[in-house]
Amino acid sequence: MEMETPTVLGYINDQPRALRSTLENKDEFVVPFVETFKKHNIKRVLFFGSGTSYNASVIAAHYFKQIVGIDAAAHYPTVFKNYEKADWTNMLKKDEILFVGISQSGTSRSTVDVMKHAKENGYLTLALTENVESEITKYVDTVVHLLCGKELTPPETRGYTVTVLTLYLWAISIARLLGSYSEKQYEEAMKDAEYLANNFETVIKESEDWYEKNKTTIVNSDRIYILGYGVDFGSALEGMLKVGEMLRIPTIGYEIEEFLHGPTMGLNGRQTIFLIGSDEPEFERMLLLRQTFKKYTPRVHVITCKPIEGDYRDLVFSTKVNKYIAPIMYTVPFQFVAAKGAKDIGIDTNINPFDEPLAHLPE
Repeated sequence: MEMETPTVLGYINDQPRALRSTLENKDEFVVPFVETFKKHNIKRVLFFGSGTSYNASVIAAHYFKQIVGIDAAAHYPTVFKNYEKADWTNMLKKDEILFVGISQSGTSRSTVDVMKHAKENGYLTLALTENVESEITKYVDTVVHLLCGKELTPPETRGYTVTVLTLYLWAISIARLLGSYSEKQYEEAMKDAEYLANNFETVIKESEDWYEKNKTTIVNSDRIYILGYGVDFGSALEGMLKVGEMLRIPTIGYEIEEFLHGPTMGLNGRQTIFLIGSDEPEFERMLLLRQTFKKYTPRVHVITCKPIEGDYRDLVFSTKVNKYIAPIMYTVPFQFVAAKGAKDIGIDTNINPFDEPLAHLPE
C-alpha cells in the first residue's frame, strides 16, 4: 500500500516492509536472472546506472567479483558508450558479456542509450526497473522487475535499499549456481538477508535517534566528507548523493585512503567526516584515522555494525550482519541526515527546484 501523501521520510520509514516484501517475492527477479546465466556462459557482467542506480552498480560489481568470482565492473553509461569497449582484449564472445542496466523509472536517458547501444551491437542485455513497460525495456533481451514500488518524490531512498537487496540476492544465487558458494554458504547468506529485513525497524529507529543526537553540528557544517572502503565505497557515494541533493551542503565522497592525499589539507573544525565500514581489511585503519581526524575536527562519526569504543557521535548498529549486506543498513543514517536535516533547515525535499528534464525521458 502506498502512502496517501508521499514524502521522503514516509518512504524511508516504509523500507522495512519493502525489504520483507522483496524477500517474499524474490523468485520474481532471481529466477529470470539465474536463467540468463544458465543459458549463456557469462564471463563478464557490466552494470550501468546513473545517480542512485550507479551507486548500487558499484556495489553490484563488488558482489560479482568477490562473491561470485567473475569479472564485473560498474560504468557511467555515457562514458562507457563514448569511450569504452565491452572487451578490450577481444577474447570474449559477445554472448559471454552481460550488460545490466539499472533504472528505477526506466527513463534514465544515459542508461537507455547505453542499453540500446549494447543490444544493437549484439551483446546480452538485461534491465532492472520498477516500470516494466518503460523506455529501457524496448532495448533489452530480459526485463526484470525491481520490486520497490514507484517513489513519487524526487530523491530515491526505498528504491536504493531494495535495489541493493536485489543485487545481493542475484549474487548469492549465481554463486550457488556456479559453485562459488556451497549450499550452506548460500543458506547463511539468505539468513542474514532475512534477519536484516526482519530487524529493519530497529535500523530505522537507531538511525533516527543517532541523527537527533548529532543534528546540530551536522546541519551546520561548512562541508561534509563521506569516506568508505571495500564494498562500502558504494555506500559512501550514495551517502554523498543523498546529502548533496537534499541537505545541499557541499558533500564529497572518497575512498578512505584517497582522502589522505590532499583533501586533509583543508580540514577545520566546522567540517564533518563520516567513516563507513565493517569487516574489510581497512577496518582497523579506519579506527586509527578516526582518532587522527579528531585532532582537526570533533565532528567525526563512524557508522558500523562491528563493536567499537566510541561515543554518541558514532552509530554502532545492534543488528549484526555480513559485510556484503550491511551496506543496505549503512545508507539509512544518511537518508535521515538528508531528509530530516533538510526539513530542520527549511528545505522541502518533495520539490525538485531544478525542473529541466535533462536526465530522464518522458514517462
